[in-house]
Amino acid sequence: MGKFRSRAPVVQQIESEFSEEVIFVNRVSKVVKGGRKFGFSAIVAVGDKKARVGLGIGKAAEVVDAIKKASDDAKKNMITVPKKGTTVPYELKEHFCASTVIVKPAKEGHGIIAGGPARIIFGLAGITDVTAKFVGSSNQVNCAKVTFQALKNIKTTEQIMGLRKH
Repeated sequence: MGKFRSRAPVVQQIESEFSEEVIFVNRVSKVVKGGRKFGFSAIVAVGDKKARVGLGIGKAAEVVDAIKKASDDAKKNMITVPKKGTTVPYELKEHFCASTVIVKPAKEGHGIIAGGPARIIFGLAGITDVTAKFVGSSNQVNCAKVTFQALKNIKTTEQIMGLRKH
């Protein structure tokens, strides 16, 4: 009797350094000749809970495929967020479409006081003490995009000092 090898494929689960959170999944439909054709749109945030965060949108016929596409898009659109301790360095006001977000720094131990997508994005970016308020539209996609855009536009002290010298 010889040795037999298992023909089953070896699946290794590689632990990713990034955490992934699904913010919103939307079912969309298109009316065609034979009736309605359904699809799904997903928005996903990815981050390392230290300083890097990404936001992505994916669309597909199945929910799982839409989430996978959104996750891949989020990993492509990663940014590094400048922080001051556990909070944002200064107050921000950012506008996108009909949504506006006001982000204010908070003292250590305050926690994340924010609604909807902002709470998820701040948590994945490693910001643990912040206050945020949405004004205008409360559309999940626009709120996520405006929060991500606000984090993207934070400037470091070196960048601000460079602007002042000119």
